[in-house]
Formats: sequence, structure tokens, C-alpha cells
Amino acid sequence: MNHGRSLRRSALLVLSMLSACAAAQPGGGGDMPAAPLTIGSAAAAQLIARHAVAVGDMSEAAQAFDRLAKDAPNDSDLTRQAFLTNLLAGRPEALEFARQLPQFQAAQMLLADNDAGNGKWQQAEKRYSGLLRQGAVDVMRPLLMAWAAAGGGQYDQALARLQPLMDGPRFRAVYILNAAMIADLAGKDDQAAGLYRRAETEFGVPNLPMLRHEASFLARHGQRPAAEAKLRAIAGTSEEMALALPGLLRTLDQRQIHNARDGLAEVYTSFAAALRGQTNNDFATVLLRLALNLDPQLTSARLLAADIALAAKQPDGALRMLAPVAADDPLLPLVLVRRAVILNGMGQTDQAVALLGEVAKAVPTLPDPLAMQGDMLRGKGRYDAAVAAYGRAIALVGTPKAANWPLFYNRAIALDRAHHWQQAEADLQQALALSPDQPYVLNYLGYSWIEHGRNLQQARRMIERAAAQRPDDGAIADSLGWAVLRQGDVPGAVKQLERASELEPNDATITMHLGDAYWAAGRKLEAQFQWRRAMTLNPEPGDEAKLEAKIAEGEKVLGTPAAAAEPSGTVNTMR
Repeated sequence: MNHGRSLRRSALLVLSMLSACAAAQPGGGGDMPAAPLTIGSAAAAQLIARHAVAVGDMSEAAQAFDRLAKDAPNDSDLTRQAFLTNLLAGRPEALEFARQLPQFQAAQMLLADNDAGNGKWQQAEKRYSGLLRQGAVDVMRPLLMAWAAAGGGQYDQALARLQPLMDGPRFRAVYILNAAMIADLAGKDDQAAGLYRRAETEFGVPNLPMLRHEASFLARHGQRPAAEAKLRAIAGTSEEMALALPGLLRTLDQRQIHNARDGLAEVYTSFAAALRGQTNNDFATVLLRLALNLDPQLTSARLLAADIALAAKQPDGALRMLAPVAADDPLLPLVLVRRAVILNGMGQTDQAVALLGEVAKAVPTLPDPLAMQGDMLRGKGRYDAAVAAYGRAIALVGTPKAANWPLFYNRAIALDRAHHWQQAEADLQQALALSPDQPYVLNYLGYSWIEHGRNLQQARRMIERAAAQRPDDGAIADSLGWAVLRQGDVPGAVKQLERASELEPNDATITMHLGDAYWAAGRKLEAQFQWRRAMTLNPEPGDEAKLEAKIAEGEKVLGTPAAAAEPSGTVNTMR
């Protein structure tokens, strides 16, 4: 048995995540390597590659596969993996391997892009025309060819290539937008204006890339108020867009597409965005690397690549993707927010909060980065600091509006955890005044009143309103069960809390409450079991002490040891 070959094959399994790029390719090569590695050196290279891919360090993986592929030049599988890892690492060695893969689509795209970068536009167009006519590549192919024609100065030819597709049954909006950008670059202003309007109509829903291109065109042609209005409208659709708005307005007069290379990068990025979330993140990642090879400053591609890396549990890779962003980039606030979220997830909350402070300085009128600081600090149990951050955010709001209810709600939670109940109650009532039917506010305030033994009838009505809106929310079902129990309806409480336990079987508080209801119902052995189980579910510090007391008291009554077995007949608790 050839152990060196077997070891190499096992390493290829590590990169199965990249198989989407090779789906249309012939079967992998199986020739014996001309200069076999020793078993030890092959194994070392594979271990390095396996670990590097797992953590998203494609540079390290590429170096390992370089060695494997160069020592086995006739093994096309290794050549493909070396190409892909070098491409994803942004290393120039990817070109060397691409030249050895004439039937591999991603390799041919890279070679065509390289021709474009060297001004060999006819050669680039020829390579693009040879791409397979299937899947996403088939949709991209005419766009890539059109931009190659535009790069060679053949603007009329580029637009003519897209014309039938703009009237076709599929992807009209994409083809129309690219035609608008080509006409814009060519100085065909009347044609570009009409195409941008048509693209906006075809897309139907707000689309930031499309509106950025159209707004830039309008601003450069004396229609800045209309351009600003379009961006302000989309900024109102999400917090992220609101953070980006100042930078977008500052750079409104600047072209988004300076040359055909930028157009090619835009094609790759838009298709990566479309493919993401359709079980094809691997090919999307390849497209984003192709885009960044053409335009390293394309921050939208970096943001998308970082999101994909983070979804793959590769936070270090996501941070590397977001590092090289210019200080004057209009999307820098979004980059800083992404980095803050990643760092917080890695346990580096102080750095994350500091980055959000930079965002707050860049957009001093927006409360969002300060509110995010509060969320992160609250999540780490730093309640007083969270309260202060929320306070700074609320100070920017002025007269609160309905959309501001989360600021008061989240500050109330931090205040409550910091043992400032009266202030927390005031914030909850303010949140409820802003959004009277908000189920989470109704539930939190109602539950808190029950815990404090106040307004029990009103509290139950509030929780019932919340439950009507969120019937499958375990926390709200628990609150309702607890309210019913506190009002003396033990059978009703058992039924409600068993349902809450079904919805959230691993919640310590719900499990504790179910034990309380069983105890009140005389089902004391089952109550003991639920309390002991709650102790294994990471209860809140205050609840942990309560559980210990309940268990100790139960043992006195029942005479059961701490390690009592699960009682027979336990209902709805272990699902």
C-alpha cells in the first residue's frame, strides 16, 4: 500500500468545503507522484493544512499544500487544493497553479482577471467566453465578457452584449444595473440615467449597491438633493445603513466604478452576496477573493467575506479580512462594528467597547454604537457600566419615539440586575409607554411585579397579553405559569409550567419553577428532581442559593439523599 498517497488523500477531505468550485470539473487525477514525500513529511504537511483550514488561516494552509502539490506535480487533486488555498489566501502563487488547471472554472476566472489586470482585454474576454454555461457561472459569464469589452474601450459592444439579456426572463435587474454602470463609465449619460432608473424599478426593494451607483451618478450630474434623498431613505431601513450614511454622503460625488476592473469586482461581489445562505458559501468565498484581487479596497466584499468566515466559526479569519480598511473609507463604521462584535465573541470585550467608542465619535448623533456598548457590557455582567452606556445613548435620542423602546428596556434589565429596581421599573414603564403592546416589556414588567408581590392582577393581565402574541415563547409561558402559581391556582400552574418546560427544556429558571409547582401540588419527589436538575443548568447566582435551600428542605421532608434517582412518572421534563 502506498502510505504517502493515502495520507495525501486524507488531507484532501479537509478541503471538502471548497467542493462547490469543482462541481463541474472532471474527476480528480490519480497519477503517482514523481517525487514521493516521505510518510513523515507528508503527514506533517497535512496536519498543518488541516489545522489551518479549520481556523481559517488560508495562508498557512496554502504553504502546506504548495509543498504537497509541488512534490506530486501529476496529482491534479493536490494541484486544485493548492490553487484554492493560495487563491483564498490572496497569494500570487495561485496563478502558477491556475495555469495547470485548464478545465477548472475558478482557475480560468483568475487567469482572465489577471489578463484584465495586465490590459489584455481581448484575451480576458476570450477566457470568460470559455466558462461553462451552467449555474451561477452561466449568469456571470455575459457580464464578465461585457466588462472585458468595456475595458478594451468597446463600450457599444459591451452594451449590445447585455441588451437581449436586459429584456430576458431572468436576472434582468442585474444585467440592467451593469449596463447602467458601463454606460456611466463610457460617458453615455442619457443612456446611463435611463438604465439606472430602470434598474431601480426592476429591483423593486431597496438595494444599497444599486442605490449607491445611482446616487453617485445623480450627484455627479447636478442632482445631489435627489441623490441624498435616495441614500437617506435606505438608511432608515436598518441601523447598519444609518451608521454608514455619513460616509456615504461624504463620498457621494465620487465614482463607485473607476474602470472595468472595478466592474468585474462588482460582478463577483454581487453574485457572492446572492449565493450566500444558499448552501454555497464556499463558492461565494472564492468569488469574493477574486473580487478583492481586482479591487483590494472593495470594503463591501471584505464585510461579506468576514460574515461568511464568522458563520464558519473562524473569527480570526474574519478579523484578518477586516483589518486592511482605510481610515477614510465610507464603510469604516460598519467594519469597526463587525470587528467589535467578533472581538466581544472572543471574550475581548474591552477592545470591542473601545472600537464602538470610535464609531460613536465618527457618528456622534447616533445612539446605536453606545447602545451596542451597553449590550456587550450587560452580557458580561458589568451592569453599572452598561447602565452608563445606555444612558449616553438615551441622551442622544432627545424626545423618545416608539422605535427607542429597546434602549429603555435594555437599561431596565441592567438596572434590575444591578439591584436598582425602582429605576428599572421607571424605565420599563417608559418602554411600555413608547410601545404599549411590546410582549417582552409586558412580560418583564409583569413578572417583576409578581416577584415583588405587587399589582398581581395587572401583572397577570400583562403577561397574558404577551403570551397571546408569543404563544411559543418559553420565558413568557414560564412567567404566566409563575403568575398563576402565585395566585394559588396550582393545577393551572403545573399545566402552564410543564408547557414552558417543553418549550425551553434546558432553562434553569423554568425548571426551578416547575419544581415549585410540583411541590405545591404535593408531587414532592418530582419537585426534588426538577430542582436538582435545575442546578445542572447553570442557574443565576441568586437562584442557585434558592435551589440549594429548596433541595435541603425537601430532603428533610422526604428523607431522600442528594443523589436520588429520577422519579417514575416524571412528566414533560427531559425532552
